[in-house]
Amino acid sequence: MPQISTKVHELTVGQLSARSGAAVSALHFYESKGLISSRRTSGNQRRYERDALRRVAFIRAAQRVGIPLATIREALAELPDERTPNREDWARMSELWRSELDQRIAQLNQLRDRLADCIGCGCLSLDKCALSNPEDRFGGYGSGSVLLAVADKPGGSAPAAKTAKAGTAAQTGTPGRNAPSDRCAEPGA
Repeated sequence: MPQISTKVHELTVGQLSARSGAAVSALHFYESKGLISSRRTSGNQRRYERDALRRVAFIRAAQRVGIPLATIREALAELPDERTPNREDWARMSELWRSELDQRIAQLNQLRDRLADCIGCGCLSLDKCALSNPEDRFGGYGSGSVLLAVADKPGGSAPAAKTAKAGTAAQTGTPGRNAPSDRCAEPGA
C-alpha cells in the first residue's frame, strides 16, 4: 500500500484510490451520491482532504455488511459539520443497523431453509414456494400459472386473476392445481 507523506494534506483521486483500495470509478460514484467531497483545482482536477480516507473506509465497511448507500449517506449527514466518523460514531451507527441486519439474516436463513421447496420455474403451481409464492398468497387467484395466462390475454392483467376462483378447467379456463401448463418447464409441476 503506497504511503503518503503526512505533509500532504490533499490527495488526488489516484492517491485516494490507491490508499483506500476503492476504484477511481467508485470514488467518483461516492462523490456523486454526496458521500465524499472534493475541491477542484484550477486545472479541474479533484483534490480530497486526507480525512476522505476514513470516510471511504467507513463507507466500504458499512457496504460490506450490507448497509445500503442511502442509509450510509443519512448516517454521514447526521455528523456535525460533515466531519469524518470516528470509532464512537461507528459504534453508535452499527448498533442502529444491527436490528436491520438481524432481520435480513433471519430472512436469508428462512429462504435457505425453504429452498428445497422451490421449483424454480416460476409457474406458481406449488403452494409452498418460499421464493415466488410465500404462504401461498397466489393460491386464491386460481391454479397453475393463472397469473401468467391472464396477463397474456389482450387487455388482461395479473390483478384480474383475482376474480378467478380455483375450480375445474371449464369454470376458470385454467388447468387444475399442479397440472402441467404450457408455461411450466417442470413436468408435473
